[in-house]
Amino acid sequence: MTGKNFRGTGVALVTPFDQQGQVDIDALKKLVDKVIAEGVNYLVALGTTAETPTLDAQETETVLDAILAHNGGRVPVVCGIGGNHTAEVIARIQKFQSKKIDAILSVAPYYNKPTQEGLFQHFKSIADSTTLPVILYNVPGRTSSNILPSTVLRLAESCSNIVAIKEASGNLLQNMEIVRSKPADFVVLSGDDALVLPQMAAGIEGVISVAANCFTHDFSQMVNFALNGDYENARALHYRLLPAIDLLFEEGNPVGVKMVLHLQNICRPDLRLPLVKASESLTEKLKAYLAS
Repeated sequence: MTGKNFRGTGVALVTPFDQQGQVDIDALKKLVDKVIAEGVNYLVALGTTAETPTLDAQETETVLDAILAHNGGRVPVVCGIGGNHTAEVIARIQKFQSKKIDAILSVAPYYNKPTQEGLFQHFKSIADSTTLPVILYNVPGRTSSNILPSTVLRLAESCSNIVAIKEASGNLLQNMEIVRSKPADFVVLSGDDALVLPQMAAGIEGVISVAANCFTHDFSQMVNFALNGDYENARALHYRLLPAIDLLFEEGNPVGVKMVLHLQNICRPDLRLPLVKASESLTEKLKAYLAS
């Protein structure tokens, strides 16, 4: 696969939990069916929105296996495999790549605060360890490390299987610098649901979205309109979704999206500590939006 396979809307799936706090596979299957039926182009398992840091090793396999089995090849599946210990990330890639995933989404190392050379060597080592396509994930607000455009471009040119980046820096100038200078087959994806439309106007080709869990149809339609150059219809959906996106992130991710999914009868609103479920105030705002 090339980066072009990941244009459009990817959805960063939540991990539903049951009343006992265990992974709820039935709810996860229901979510997979919903987002595919409503138009996403691919699924992303075990990302930030999946509360992956709170899943143990067996649970991560259970979640990935359930998504792959229930998807049944309907759309591509990207698996989040990242961290701040390069050798350990590579070991997990070696373990998971036999599961017929279509690509890896790998977040920039967090806490260590590597230099740009350290980031380059980290991702080059990951790319060299697998034949799977690799999507870089830059989210400085969570990692305290920003993959600068020069490093992104160096990786894209040096590693043929580094095919895309999920760019969640929120810096439009940084986004545009990558778009302007990238190789033709390298794809830039948004990681900021509220900024997708202006980013796509600047040349970004899609998104890995949180909001697409619950507002799947409208969000996917907005992205498709933008890809087709229909910015009038895309803009109407953008402004319809914008208040909802603000609410989804008001108390952190995936707090809001799990509450909306609960209100849509997909899964419970529960999270694992240190995250807690949506407050009554936020819940009432979400109910009001859904009723509007």
